[in-house]
Amino acid sequence: MSNYQNKVVWITGASSGIGEALAMAFAKEGAKLVLSSRRANELNNVKQKLNINEKNVLVLPLDLADTNSLTNHAAKVIATFGKIDVLINNGGISQRSWVKDTPLDIDRKIMEVNFFGTVALTKAVLPHMIKQNSGQILVISSIAGKFGFYLRSAYSASKHALHGFFESLRMEVYNNNIKVMMACPGKIKTDISLNALNAKGEKTNLMDESTEKGISAAACAQGIIKGLNNNKYEIFIGGKEMKSVWIKRFFPTLFTNLLRKQKAE
Repeated sequence: MSNYQNKVVWITGASSGIGEALAMAFAKEGAKLVLSSRRANELNNVKQKLNINEKNVLVLPLDLADTNSLTNHAAKVIATFGKIDVLINNGGISQRSWVKDTPLDIDRKIMEVNFFGTVALTKAVLPHMIKQNSGQILVISSIAGKFGFYLRSAYSASKHALHGFFESLRMEVYNNNIKVMMACPGKIKTDISLNALNAKGEKTNLMDESTEKGISAAACAQGIIKGLNNNKYEIFIGGKEMKSVWIKRFFPTLFTNLLRKQKAE
């Protein structure tokens, strides 16, 4: 039997990409799903693809930037399913703009969604997990959470911040039987670059060449579920770009020299 049979799994950013792929994967595992993002129509489209009983899926649109609303959303999930077994913090926005061109309010917007929104939703769910003395919290970080890169200053900062927060949380909830895992995808073939914000706060509508060549969201989702099943603290998913993490750790000067030669996209 699946580890997630009849477990309640709440996924943010579930309307496309990795979030949608995770919804499909957990549906096959027999989970009950809560699908969240800002886009209700797209969430309903994902729901139609799941091939599970309609009563086992709750479409719950939300905006991570509206942190004051998240406690009420958590209460709705509890009212519907009675528990939350797995919280998948996948929702967020990326960036494609130079530091010199980016107004501070764009930096704040990215941090508000990616960091504070994720933290606020986790805090809304945490009391329920502590009460039931069980739970899994997954945070979708990024390879950019391990080092900065061109055009991603605020995005990378927000992902770095998530590591500090959730590594601390992992220690604090260990005795509550709550597990915390960080997933760091590299190049995954999704619309992340299309939806990334430019210096004006608008979508770039441009596909990165390296993202286009990335591994599938479905493969990424399978890697994430494997990591959850094995109670990993941190996992890395992607192609050859993932070697950069290890090069930085052991050969920092070489890493910097190699990264400078990469295309800014």
